[in-house]
Amino acid sequence: MLPGAALCPATPLLHPALTGQDPVVPELRRACAHAVTRLLTAGPDTVVVIGPAGATSEWDPAGRLDPSVFAPGIRRTGDRSLPPALGLGAFLLDQAGYVGRRRLQAVGLDEPASACIQLGMRLRETDAKAALLVMGDGSARRTLKAPGYLDSRATAFDKEVEQVVRDSDLAALQRLDRRLAHELLATGWPAWQVLSGALQDLTPAADVLYCDAPFGVGYLVAYLKTRLWMSS
Repeated sequence: MLPGAALCPATPLLHPALTGQDPVVPELRRACAHAVTRLLTAGPDTVVVIGPAGATSEWDPAGRLDPSVFAPGIRRTGDRSLPPALGLGAFLLDQAGYVGRRRLQAVGLDEPASACIQLGMRLRETDAKAALLVMGDGSARRTLKAPGYLDSRATAFDKEVEQVVRDSDLAALQRLDRRLAHELLATGWPAWQVLSGALQDLTPAADVLYCDAPFGVGYLVAYLKTRLWMSS
């Protein structure tokens, strides 16, 4: 029983230890905070943080981000082995004051779509009233100064993901080209596949709160509320 999901990028721009108290992209931080707040307003029994990692596995729910994985010069705190996407998701929950049950679910970047979708369906079958916090970036090749340099296909790829979410047609996420996503450094691909499996046939109402590419990386923030939950 899934009341909804929030989509946020897994970017160090969200963490004040890495950018300072004055956010580099304040509208991005506000959008992520708003999406998580709305997710928690539904009163979930559990929040499952889903994010890309080297391999698919579940992590200790008490795990927290060590910001030094992004900036080796700063003081180490948290769990350095925790996948950064999960750590950033945990940070967003802490920032929102969430103290309820949570799960940290990593999904391997090399997982086939079928395995990701099956994982999402298993999450959906849980008896708990679980909400999903899905972490992951779009293309990192939107501009000449982007981490992966410019790729002319990047903007169209990110716009397709945005439109799929706006249309609440999450099954269309399953048609995203995995190889293209890999070439564009779109780390959100496996987590989006999990989301498509979890919300399959639930027809959520979608609200896109942010969509832009600061520093050449595509970031999408959205809140999805299932119609099944809205009617209950």
